[in-house]
Amino acid sequence: MADINIKKLAYNLRHRYLTINNVIIAVAFLIAASWVWGSLDMMQRNYRLQSELDYKARELQLTELERDKLSLEIAYYETTEYQELAVRESLGLVRPGERALIMPENTPVEEANTSSVAAAATQPTNLEQWVNFLFGGYGRSIAE
Repeated sequence: MADINIKKLAYNLRHRYLTINNVIIAVAFLIAASWVWGSLDMMQRNYRLQSELDYKARELQLTELERDKLSLEIAYYETTEYQELAVRESLGLVRPGERALIMPENTPVEEANTSSVAAAATQPTNLEQWVNFLFGGYGRSIAE
């Protein structure tokens, strides 16, 4: 009985599903799928190559900007203005009629004292800010 069912199933498969039309449709589907796969692969390759090209173009532009900057720096270093400033700074030279004033270096303690005094003088306390806000102290100072 099982042998008959297997033969019946094989006969139905061969005559219903494995027809010439179905085989041609399956081959056409495989060709279309391979074409789509190839197209997607080519698009991915083109995208990767375009990304590399854009990266190289950005690198080239950056290098050109650096080159231009360096050429401008070279031109600046060759000017008489820069040479005069460099000589004045390194050797302490002055022009005729000018006087050089040499001042002592600031000590860290003096800098800390001056910055804390200046900060205290300019910053009102939180309470003063609220009072000015609530009672219009800022408005009066602007109007005056």
